[in-house]
Amino acid sequence: MSARRVLVLGLCLALFLAGCGERTTDRRPGAAASPATPTAPPAEPTPKPTVAPKPTRTTPPPLRPRPTKLPSGLRRTTGGKAVALTFDDGPDPAWTPKILDQLKAAGAKATFCVVGTQVRKHPQLVARIAREGHQLCNHSWRHDIDLGRRPVAEIRADLTRTNRAIRAAAPDAKVTLYRQPGGRWTPEVVTVAKQLGMRSLHWAVDPQDWAKPTAPTIRKRVMGATKPGSIVLMHDGGGNRAATVAACAHLIGDLKRRYGLTRIG
Repeated sequence: MSARRVLVLGLCLALFLAGCGERTTDRRPGAAASPATPTAPPAEPTPKPTVAPKPTRTTPPPLRPRPTKLPSGLRRTTGGKAVALTFDDGPDPAWTPKILDQLKAAGAKATFCVVGTQVRKHPQLVARIAREGHQLCNHSWRHDIDLGRRPVAEIRADLTRTNRAIRAAAPDAKVTLYRQPGGRWTPEVVTVAKQLGMRSLHWAVDPQDWAKPTAPTIRKRVMGATKPGSIVLMHDGGGNRAATVAACAHLIGDLKRRYGLTRIG
């Protein structure tokens, strides 16, 4: 091979190798550069859900010990010869009207110790009690037998709420008496009632009609235990009071003839 031919082949090889090193991107004047592939931004970390703090459970204050004997300041007699019939736990639409009818027929008055929740349900019965000349007595908002052992502020709120309900149903009624459910009196509940203008009303005769004895048994117990000035405890609410209503059909007349009947003002 001649020297000239070798020189040509070498030149061609050099040109080929130079072309392989060129970039394929169009570099002509005015040509747009190929856009770079966009890089996705780094994913933000998922925020952890905020957990609300658990509410702190308030432990109610412990109840005061139950007194071993009744406190002073309770009214247990009428102060005269006449006897007082008192009816607790109403008003009840089934039994209260029947008792009121019996009292009206006998021309007698009584005292009704009403529960706030019942007053709210049956305000028309409270209005009738007051309209027919009977005495209304605060018997707590929901018949809480341990109310007297609770904090004084709670006792006051309960009695005040019940008085408001009574006065809403019978605006002209005077609520001058309070009776503690179950007779579970404490000095604290007596004091609060007094501060609210109410005397604490207890009883002297309890025929335990709440236990649903027969009507003759209720009548026998009342007549056997009643004395001049006795305050008799019975119920026109809190359950089936058919036996109490039947007993009162005789008791009202018997007590009125023997002692006279009065409401406690």
